[in-house]
Amino acid sequence: MEFLYEYGLFFAKTVTFVIAIAIILTLIVGSAVKPKAKKGAIEIDDLSEQLDDLKHSFLESTLTKKELKAHHKAQKAESKKAASYEPKPRLYVIDFIGSMDAHEVESLREEVTAIIAIADPKKDKVLVRLESGGGVVHGYGLAASQLQRFKTAGINLTVSIDKVAASGGYMMACVADVILAAPFAIVGSIGVIAQIPNFNKILKKNDVEFEQITAGEFKRTLTLFGENTDKAREKFRDEIEQTHGLFKEFVSSQRPSLNIDNVATGEHWFATQAIEKGLVDVIKTSDDALLEQQSERQIYKVKYKIKKGLSDKLAIGLSSSINRAGVNLMSRFKAMNP
Repeated sequence: MEFLYEYGLFFAKTVTFVIAIAIILTLIVGSAVKPKAKKGAIEIDDLSEQLDDLKHSFLESTLTKKELKAHHKAQKAESKKAASYEPKPRLYVIDFIGSMDAHEVESLREEVTAIIAIADPKKDKVLVRLESGGGVVHGYGLAASQLQRFKTAGINLTVSIDKVAASGGYMMACVADVILAAPFAIVGSIGVIAQIPNFNKILKKNDVEFEQITAGEFKRTLTLFGENTDKAREKFRDEIEQTHGLFKEFVSSQRPSLNIDNVATGEHWFATQAIEKGLVDVIKTSDDALLEQQSERQIYKVKYKIKKGLSDKLAIGLSSSINRAGVNLMSRFKAMNP
């Protein structure tokens, strides 16, 4: 029996080792062989159907049998009556949760293209549920340009801000025909910031020389490792001011009634304050907006989903695990050090 036990234990260890090696080899091969392109597909969810299911489920749980029977009868009559009418106009919903580098614009461009290809500008509308604190200028500039495509196509665009649309996020939001915002949503921050550390003193202290060769007086202004000059700082400051000027011009072109000098100070406001300054149009959550449109329109959520390989999924899972571990560790640290 002892021999069988030791043999079984050895066999289990061997199988585990072989499986581990196989997984490692699969990951190596998967990362080495780069696909030609990441392909994705447009996914469409019927939000109207989801809202109806939620309503029916609630009614079935709260109405008596007699009330429920009467409700079903009235509903059938309404369905027969509606069958003779034209199809409802559509409301297409896009969710955009932006990061610092605005890489989500790659999916946004596909979603915009899909909607423009099928929407009827005379009847259909678009609602973008936007959440972003901003990021790189070129990324959010492209994202705003994608939303402008709706206006070029003559499709009515509403942007809803439930949490935050600041800086580059507001650059996107201001394109809309109507901006909705939840009462405590953060809006504004029409400004530009750039900051970099400089390690030149540390290098000098440790007798480390840093050399940088450029062609063109302002090919490089501020640097991480070299000694920055007042002239370089002034040039860098000029570039920031130019970017801010372009930002102000863009917002003014989209919302000409704004007192741009009054709101382009880099400050942000809660929506209840922002509406007084003309930064938003209506205090309302995206949930209320959808419920209001449910009876009038067929609501579809449009999402472009990129198909991820095994290595991508594992990398995302690992990243999420590390992030959760960091958050948990920080929470515990704060609990121990209130």
